[in-house]
Parts: sequence; C-alpha cells; structure tokens
Amino acid sequence: MSELTYTRCGDYYIPDLKLSEQPEAPIGKYGRMRKRYLKEHRPGLYSSLILSEKLYPHLLEIDRTARERMDAMLSHMMEAAGVTEELKARDPMRWAGLMNTLKAQAEEMIFQELAYT
Repeated sequence: MSELTYTRCGDYYIPDLKLSEQPEAPIGKYGRMRKRYLKEHRPGLYSSLILSEKLYPHLLEIDRTARERMDAMLSHMMEAAGVTEELKARDPMRWAGLMNTLKAQAEEMIFQELAYT
C-alpha cells in the first residue's frame, strides 16, 4: 500500500488523492444526459461511481447502447410508417416531418429506458 501525503489547508490536513487516468473518448449526448440525471436525482450512486472510478466507463456504455438502440428503433419505425427514399424524393417536407416525429418518439423511449432509470 502506498503512503498518503497531505496538504495543509488552514487548520486541516487534506489527503492528496488522485484518480487514475481515464481514456479520452468523448461522451455523447446520451451519456451526458445520464450524468446530469445521476448528479441531480441519484447523488449517492453518482458519488459511488466517481469514487470507484466507474462513472466514465458507465457513461460511455450508456451512450453506446443508446445510439445502437436509436439506430435499430429508427429503422424499424421508418419501415412501419412507410418512410422511404421514394417519399423523400417525392415530398421532402413530409419526409422531414415524419423523420423528426419518429426520432422524437425513439429518443423518448431511450431516455426512459437508459438515461433516466
């Protein structure tokens, strides 16, 4: 076990603690939303994940899973709604409206399943 060093702040000694190096992969939209949810609504779990150095891998996993589910759900929903390349060429405004609606529906399901649980 390595010996701890301390820094004096006024009348107190504070241990010099450092987290190990984490990979520098960017956290995406869903990972950032999960982090904000944990910080605001589950502070105990958030603190535990930080102290065990599992927060960053957890956020990366949530983001990766959410993006995979989003791609899969969106393609199934597009097929069910009849959103095709032909529709895109024939009526681009209707296609854009349908795509925005489908994306919003898929994101809401993902938020409830992954980010906010």
